[in-house]
Amino acid sequence: MSKFSDSEAAAIGDFLAAPTLSLSLAGIFRGEAAQGGGKEEVSAEVSSENSGQGKSRSVEDFELGEGEQGNGDDDEEEDDGNGGENKKKRKRFHRHTTAQIRQMEALFKESPHPDEKQRLELSKRLGLHPRQVKFWFQNRRTQVKAIQERHENSLLKSEIEKLREEIKALRGIAKTTSCPMCGFPDNHVTGGEEQRLRIENSKLRAEVEKLRYINLSYSHGSSSNLSLYPRESSDQENKSHLVACSGGFRHEKSRIKEVVKQSVEELSKMATMGEPLWIRSYEAGREMLNYDEYVKEFPFQGSEASVQMKSIEVSRDSGTILVGLPWLVQSFMDVKEWKRLFPSLVTEADIIEVINNGEGDNKDGAILLIHAEIQMLTPMVPARGICFFRHCKQLNASSWAILDVSIDELEDGISSSGVKCRKRPSGCIIEDKSNGHCKVTWVEHLECRKTTVHSLYRTIVSRGLAFSAKRWISTLQQQCERLVFLVATNVPAKNSSGVPTLAGKKSILKLSQKMTSSFCRAAGASSSNSWSKVSTKAGDDIRVASRKNLNDNGEPLGTILSATTCAWFPLSHQALFDFLRDEQRRHEWDIMIKGSSAIRLVANLAKGQDRGNAVTCLAMEAGERKTWLLQDSSTNASESLVVYSLVDIAAMESVIAGCDRNSIQILPSGFSILPDGFESKPILITSRPEEKGLGGSVLTVVLQILVSNSSSIKISAESIDSISHLVSCTLMSIKKSLQCQD
Repeated sequence: MSKFSDSEAAAIGDFLAAPTLSLSLAGIFRGEAAQGGGKEEVSAEVSSENSGQGKSRSVEDFELGEGEQGNGDDDEEEDDGNGGENKKKRKRFHRHTTAQIRQMEALFKESPHPDEKQRLELSKRLGLHPRQVKFWFQNRRTQVKAIQERHENSLLKSEIEKLREEIKALRGIAKTTSCPMCGFPDNHVTGGEEQRLRIENSKLRAEVEKLRYINLSYSHGSSSNLSLYPRESSDQENKSHLVACSGGFRHEKSRIKEVVKQSVEELSKMATMGEPLWIRSYEAGREMLNYDEYVKEFPFQGSEASVQMKSIEVSRDSGTILVGLPWLVQSFMDVKEWKRLFPSLVTEADIIEVINNGEGDNKDGAILLIHAEIQMLTPMVPARGICFFRHCKQLNASSWAILDVSIDELEDGISSSGVKCRKRPSGCIIEDKSNGHCKVTWVEHLECRKTTVHSLYRTIVSRGLAFSAKRWISTLQQQCERLVFLVATNVPAKNSSGVPTLAGKKSILKLSQKMTSSFCRAAGASSSNSWSKVSTKAGDDIRVASRKNLNDNGEPLGTILSATTCAWFPLSHQALFDFLRDEQRRHEWDIMIKGSSAIRLVANLAKGQDRGNAVTCLAMEAGERKTWLLQDSSTNASESLVVYSLVDIAAMESVIAGCDRNSIQILPSGFSILPDGFESKPILITSRPEEKGLGGSVLTVVLQILVSNSSSIKISAESIDSISHLVSCTLMSIKKSLQCQD
């Protein structure tokens, strides 16, 4: 036998002490035992530091598992008493025979966890102690579990390798692809991720604008002269002015107040003067500004060249509002309430800075710097970002002025989303009529960059009708009427039915208002919506957008897909509105309810003097399937809306009874109807005699569907094709019913 040096022996001892080697040796010994036919007992002792001092292991030790050695026989014997201590003898273990293993394997396949009775019967049959059987099954389960874990680890490793390869490929693409605008690497994100980033970018942009003005208010240097109208200056000069503008608002407050005072005087004159400043167009039926007289009356700084590069929109209108003057003034100075008054026009509104808090409850003399985004209910017309000062001023005991005006040096520092616009002195003069009502004269004077607009809306935008004073007044009248009907107790029974209590009436009207506001946010071209054009076999101009609803309980949570298209109709917008809101003709265009046996009116609530301003709840039956639908119809001289959504029957019944409306999830779809801008164009169909001589109308169809309750899925091509087909079929059915296919 060869001998080893002391160092070699120590190295070998350390090597043999390794647990891995212990298991390997156990396998070798099992192999030798198997070759011997299982008759010869084999004992091997392998020391290990894991075994503890004074312990040794045999081959069978590994078979039973650590801490489970024992065969039920006398494993311990006391010493002869001469040593004074109890000593443990080495444990001897016996390897199971092939026949015993075969029978235990058979039972293991049927029952990996045999009970005590099964183990007892098996031990008697095999001639083993019950503990031996118990430990064998424990070790066998451990062995199977280890094999499964190794297999799962192998699969996970392969998946990790695939992911690493994909990440490596994406990094390569990111390095080689850059944004054409800034030159930085372009991160390719699509679908819901892109939508989330756009919304986040919009919020960050608003924060940047606020911080920019805060920085301006604490900057130092000499003050430059503020001008009401734009000057000829380069972009670099504007940037330098923004950074170096002295003292900001803290030092410019006196100058801002002076500009605002001049603007209030101009607004008052624009609201009260007649000819020759304003000339009535008998063809269009509205007042038009005589621009030559305007320049004489209100000279401004700037050149004709700068004016020619922009679009000037000026309009004036007036109307009676069914609310009191104090409430209306306070609503205009509260941007959240102002946004709620104009849901179809104002999609974003934030106060950047308060220049002056004003005095009293009505905040007389208050000056706010506001950034707002206004839109039409279509993605075909870009939204407009406007930054302006809002000023509240009491003119006399019975009239107030609400002024909106942009100041070029400050407005140049704002990077608004959409089309950038400026407000020349605009706003309204509010007169108290002492009967709880007031008269509002509205002047809208905008200066916008010229931009490309869809052909169907080109006339509406170019003639200044999209954001005209008439549209602002009409929307204000409609919303204030809604508020009056919300608390009214003397509404005629013929105009309201199906809701017995005032609490139920309020719940339904508030629910419908929330539904319409949600529809307006989803239908426009605001910065929170990202519309993409899709091609269809029929050649329809369809736009789609997706968004993720993560925390708004008023809508279904998950991934929502929207689609829209538009078309011109040779009908007045009121005639088209009457057709779409009529529940008896709904089956002619709504393919979602085709096959329903009947449509039953559950509830009807008036919310305005016009018969078209109403909220209805409809019940439909198709076989055993019953569905309810909530519909909100609104119309005024400038725009009509029909918004609807399927609702849960039990939840809607509780709302009718006056319970909480916030538990209902609503995903609205609907229609926006606008006059086409050709007032003198003859029409083919009308439902109202007073509308003869009016032009046609432009219909925008907007549908929304819930793709999945998960917010992490990607929008598939099949989902886009399905909703595009649904929009096309809806528009085609409307044209067919109205005989307007051509």
